[in-house]
This record gives sequence, C-alpha cells and structure tokens, in this order.
Amino acid sequence: MLSQDEARLPLVPTLAATLGVKGHRPEVGTQDNKGLLYVLAVMSLTTAAVHATTLECPAGKKKAGQPSKNRRLQEAFAAHLRHVGRVYPKERHKRVVLVIDNAPWHRGQPVAGALADNPHLEFYRLPSYSPKLNPIERFWKVLRRRATHNRLFETLAELKASVRNSLRYFQTVRGRVKQLINGRPKKAR
Repeated sequence: MLSQDEARLPLVPTLAATLGVKGHRPEVGTQDNKGLLYVLAVMSLTTAAVHATTLECPAGKKKAGQPSKNRRLQEAFAAHLRHVGRVYPKERHKRVVLVIDNAPWHRGQPVAGALADNPHLEFYRLPSYSPKLNPIERFWKVLRRRATHNRLFETLAELKASVRNSLRYFQTVRGRVKQLINGRPKKAR
C-alpha cells in the first residue's frame, strides 16, 4: 500500500520558531512572488521509500491557450502515476493501492488514461476533510520544516533544489520515515 499526496510550496517563506542570539531578532526576508512548486509524492507504507515528481507554476498571468490549473495538475498527476507504475511494475507487484484524498485533479481523462496504462494501480479514496488519515501528511510537515521554513528563495529552481535535497536526505533515513508512517513513538514517563 502506498500513500499518495501533493504539497503546494510557495516561494514566500514559511515562518516557524527558531533559535537566535539573545538580544538579536532573527530576520527572514520577504518578496512579493506568487510562484509555486507542486510536489507529488508517493510513499511506500512497508519500505518507507519516497518517490516524487514536481510541477513548477511560475508567477504571472495565465497565457492564452494555456490549460487551466486543474488540467495541468491532472496531467502532472497522470504523469506521476505512470512513474509509479514504472517504479512498481505489474510483473513484481500484482496490486498497488494508492491512498489518496478527493482533490479534483485525482479524477478526469488524463488520470483515467494513466490508470488504463497501469491496471495494477488502484485508488483507496479517503473521506472528505480527513488529512490526518493519510500517513504522508506527517511526512509533508517534516519535509516542509526541513526544506522551506525560515528560508527565502529567489527562484523556483532554488526552492526545487532545496526540496530535492531534503527528499534525498529522507531516502537515506528510512527508519525516520517509518516513524512518521506509524506516528511518533510516545515518550516513556
């Protein structure tokens, strides 16, 4: 079983508590940039492997003839499903279940086409408004903290590089990812 979700990461910094030198206020710069990086990821609930793809949405007005945001995300999700189908081929994995939410881009013709190309992939849809049931949500929280909190990115390429580096890090510490999947262990009293 795989947990599937996407994160929307803005270029505008996300702020979090931080340590600083007494008497000096830490500063994080800001800029007015509406660029976004969508990260689509799937996490194996048994091996803690994480596989991700990205979609860049630069700031600016929509150009004539450009597909809608929903259509672009449907096509990106369909490409991601094809990637998952290659990573978990039918010959070795007879049935691959993806835990997903009910986002509008998880439906539609591009997604149906990707599922037709990979008949061993199937969806388990979570109830509406229940992100706590999806194990990958805990992973997103930790990934965002590591990759984006208190950091100003000048370009989408810098943001993407930071996210990619953090994803590579989590590939090396699968024990930590398994802790996130299972929930944090309770401390002994």
